[in-house]
Amino acid sequence: MARKAQKAQKQGTRTNSFLTGLVSRAFGRLGRAGGLVFLAAGLALSGWGAYEGAYAAGWAGTHGTLTVKECEVSYPNNASRSSRKNRRPIRCDGTFVSDNGKSQDANAAVQVRHRYEPGTELSVQQTDPPSTSAAADGDYIQSGTDRAWRFFGAFFGGWVLTGLGVFCLATGYAPFGHSRISYNAAWEASGRGVTRPAVIGMIGVGLVGAGVSFLVSYFF
Repeated sequence: MARKAQKAQKQGTRTNSFLTGLVSRAFGRLGRAGGLVFLAAGLALSGWGAYEGAYAAGWAGTHGTLTVKECEVSYPNNASRSSRKNRRPIRCDGTFVSDNGKSQDANAAVQVRHRYEPGTELSVQQTDPPSTSAAADGDYIQSGTDRAWRFFGAFFGGWVLTGLGVFCLATGYAPFGHSRISYNAAWEASGRGVTRPAVIGMIGVGLVGAGVSFLVSYFF
């Protein structure tokens, strides 16, 4: 009886060790998978912020004036009641004329945050001209220094997510749920190479850049 009990205990210990190993490896993969998600989200956010910010600042595209004909609120068909209440996507149609007079579009339209009266002149950036003079497929972004700085804030915010992604990918630390590797162990491991300085640099620049950008946007 004693031998059977010892044998059963050994088998139970092996089973527990095997299950612990499986869980440990699963959470290690989960940490790196989460890091990959953070990294992809950060790069996407930074790319979007840089793209939109460059146009809003007038560094890219063709600058001009869109004279408003009418503005209307258009909600997506699948928008929830809360999103309808909290977000008001407004589309203003009108005529666009570039500053140099070389580009005109009588079917221009731009997404804005506020409704404008007919005849209002909006400063916009043409990101893509219409395919033909009669087509209504031109793309426009409302330009302005304040809007540009907000987009740059998003650009720097992406650095924070990228830094977190690099940290999780390099160490296997999972910032959610039960992590196989503790934060202290992951932080110590990151100091053995260039991971820690890179993460600190990206997160630090991201936080400072985003804070300064959003703060400056309120002064314009």
